[in-house]
Amino acid sequence: MNHLPNSTAARDIATLIHPYTNLDRHMTAGPLVMTRGEGVYVFDDSGKRYLEGMAGLWSVSLGFGEQRLVDAATRQMQALPYSQLFGHRSHEPAIELAEKLLAMAPAGLDKVLFANSGSEANDQAAKLVWYYHNAIGKPRKKKIIARTRGYHGVTVYSGSLTGLPANHADFDLPVGGVLRADCPSHYLFGQPGEGEAAFVDRIVGNLEQLILREDPETIGAFIAEPVQGSGGVIVPPKGYFEKVQALLRRYDILFIADEVICGFGRTGQMFGCETFDIRPDIVTVAKQLSSSYIPISATLVSRPIFEGMLEESRKQGVFAHGFTYSGHPVAAAVALETLKIYEERDTIGHVQRVMPHFQSRLHALAEHPLVGEARGIGLIGAIEIVQDKRTRKSFAAADGIPAMAAAATLRHGVIARAIRDAIAFCPPLIISEAEIDELFDGVRHGLDEALAHARAKGLVSTS
Repeated sequence: MNHLPNSTAARDIATLIHPYTNLDRHMTAGPLVMTRGEGVYVFDDSGKRYLEGMAGLWSVSLGFGEQRLVDAATRQMQALPYSQLFGHRSHEPAIELAEKLLAMAPAGLDKVLFANSGSEANDQAAKLVWYYHNAIGKPRKKKIIARTRGYHGVTVYSGSLTGLPANHADFDLPVGGVLRADCPSHYLFGQPGEGEAAFVDRIVGNLEQLILREDPETIGAFIAEPVQGSGGVIVPPKGYFEKVQALLRRYDILFIADEVICGFGRTGQMFGCETFDIRPDIVTVAKQLSSSYIPISATLVSRPIFEGMLEESRKQGVFAHGFTYSGHPVAAAVALETLKIYEERDTIGHVQRVMPHFQSRLHALAEHPLVGEARGIGLIGAIEIVQDKRTRKSFAAADGIPAMAAAATLRHGVIARAIRDAIAFCPPLIISEAEIDELFDGVRHGLDEALAHARAKGLVSTS
């Protein structure tokens, strides 16, 4: 990379802190600087083209260069570049977006509270759980159950809900009030000889034991992604959510569905809740809400929860929560146009047409010597990198084989993401079958290079 004193890379190193980056290594490695995008592709400052196999961060659903979204932002900038929703004020883009969201959302949701990121949407969902239970006279129901490998954001409380060790280490997280349930990965956490049905019964039984041990009258909500994204694209086994929901109803515990990654078509339905028959009390959305062209998120709540909010607002004199940019008119206009495009172009229909090919190419990678499991649904998936397929043993972290495979894939012009021992894929929803082939051809080349390195180092057998 170009680290000359006035280069873009040098300026980056001198000024920026990069999220989810080894900050020390970045001082010498420097950044990969992107300059433009077109369809499912992005281009770096040398002009090299990459197929964006992660849709940015699970999020650029309509690809790059969608002129309708640019035009929507421009029109709103010209008409009303900013207005706020505090103190009885409103504007048309926020109203129309709320109407559109509720019309599309899972049944039973009644009101929309806007924010700016998935972290904020989940953070305020937790606040609403507490607010609601205070309103209905159950002030002890405040703990929230989240799952190992769940990802719900990085604010102090949403970061505590997140169940990944790196998000907690030396940040003094998690804070109190968070309970941890099992990750629903049969491959990673199933016991020897245990089938999927028995695995589901065991971890749901563990959940019930947790609830009883903590006292149901102290537990306010359970939060879950339909598919755990940043935890390694964990697709739940059949029957898992059905049994979890029965348990939550039995003990009067709310269900928060974190649809930040799954929402708006990723799993082959408009929402992951539809794919897995989840009936939530609260839903959070972000990312594909605006195809990530502009920051916006939302927390959708059921009628009973809103009625509790009404009562508490009467008592307190004000609902004292919100952000300067809640329902920002430009963000709302772009999000509204995004939802209109999904409907007018039948984006869900396109996903359903191409996802069998995506899943076929994904699962074919399970034959590779480095791949222990290929898993996915819709247009999201991952492969688990292993040192030994028979024992499912992972490589030592110091070997860096998953990251090496992702880096080799990048050299072949495809962006994927190494997540612990997995490599994840989540392309724009507009991807074609030919582009799916390009994506997985690049991944296979990357795996082959990583395998050659592992063999050269004596980490795997050469047979």
